Amino acid sequence: MAGWIRQTGGERIGGAPRFLDQLRECLRARHYSLRTEDAYVDWVRRFILFHGKRHPQEMGAPEVQAFLSHLAVDRRVSPSTQNQAKAALLFLYRHLLEVDLPWLSEVVQAKRPPRLPVVLTPGEVRALLDQMEGGMSLVAQVLYGTGLRLMEGLRLRVKDLEFERREVVVRDGKGGKDRVTMLPDRLVAPLHTHLVAVRALHEADLAEGFGEVWLPDALGVKAASTARAWGWQWVFPSVQRSADPRTGRMRRHHLHAESVQKAVRLAARAAELVKPVTPHVLRHSFATHLLAAGHDIRTVQELLGHRDVATTMIYTHVLNRGGRGVPSPLDGL
Repeated sequence: MAGWIRQTGGERIGGAPRFLDQLRECLRARHYSLRTEDAYVDWVRRFILFHGKRHPQEMGAPEVQAFLSHLAVDRRVSPSTQNQAKAALLFLYRHLLEVDLPWLSEVVQAKRPPRLPVVLTPGEVRALLDQMEGGMSLVAQVLYGTGLRLMEGLRLRVKDLEFERREVVVRDGKGGKDRVTMLPDRLVAPLHTHLVAVRALHEADLAEGFGEVWLPDALGVKAASTARAWGWQWVFPSVQRSADPRTGRMRRHHLHAESVQKAVRLAARAAELVKPVTPHVLRHSFATHLLAAGHDIRTVQELLGHRDVATTMIYTHVLNRGGRGVPSPLDGL
């Protein structure tokens, strides 16, 4: 087992892939996203280092539980972060090491306490958007106007915008599901103008010998020209080209999530909003405002892409309707 430790570093032994490289290959074979791949590899690396570089095959439930407890007690991570670490370790044992896991039931799943989502009023949304400009403003309007998650919005392709039907097609959303949501009339003209600039940028890339975009699964292998097709380009491309972390090919990726998060945070500060505002708050606001306008909760569920209507029900608590939507006795004095 001594040689495996060096394999987690920068060397290869006997031509065999490094241990963490094997994990990456296993994740890619199952079509996990690059963000998930990086997160899982990082958690496995931390787990190995936490236990003095012991091989995971030599460890089991006690070591996994000790690591997860360390995250919760010593590092004070959130339940969702702890559960992500657990998911990474379970993937490691199930799919890479192919170890039977009779001790799975012994590993405690961290419980996330129920929290009401942060929701902006229509006036606060207007104040936030008034402080944004350019491409970031358009991204924020798309998130609020369609209810998309941040990465769903950033991963939109030109072909996903159905202007005539006023629809946005979400491909491979959370849980690998596709869905359709609305395209607000107010966004049609700004998006048309934006796409004119994006197409000019794409044509300039083509003229310089670039213009390829990342394609899912093996689509790029089956039809290499598809990677340069206009319909497959990102709606919100980055301002500069970068090397694909998996292949090293120079491509223009979509905007970075952190750039949008920073723009929203700065806009909220400029608008003097006291609530903690993130791009995801715009999705919460979209759902709550639709319900406040009297739209059916099942319709809102479909637009948001929730698997269970119980997830969508959280927004009814924000509205304070039903049995709790009664006047306070103080107001009757």
